[in-house]
Amino acid sequence: MNSLILLTSSRIVLPVALLFSVYVLLRGHNEPGGGFIGGLIAAAGIAVHSLPRGRDALVSLLRISPKALIGIGLTLALLSGLPGLVLAEPFLQHQWAFPGGLPLGTTLVFDVGVYLCVIGAVLTFLANYLEE
Repeated sequence: MNSLILLTSSRIVLPVALLFSVYVLLRGHNEPGGGFIGGLIAAAGIAVHSLPRGRDALVSLLRISPKALIGIGLTLALLSGLPGLVLAEPFLQHQWAFPGGLPLGTTLVFDVGVYLCVIGAVLTFLANYLEE
């Protein structure tokens, strides 16, 4: 795809999409958003960047296999459920800590896992599409 407009605009779209995806990821517990939609936004930004440049640009941008992102994401999502078991509560019963008044919980770890899984799945599809 040789579109000058897409090549030029993707330089702006990628960082904006990545920043917005992190914002959506972090606000997802209390308001609409979270790992799934944040991952879709990030993957869309990477796709807009990679479509006019080809598969090599996607590979050089990621520096890690999209399938590895899926594995890391699944591991994080699984690990987020273990503190509940350790405390004799149900698996995926999320725990909260408030260091300095900042609410941190295992829900964020779970959402980051979902975020990475979604990015990995969409980019695996995109890499296969660009290979053809």
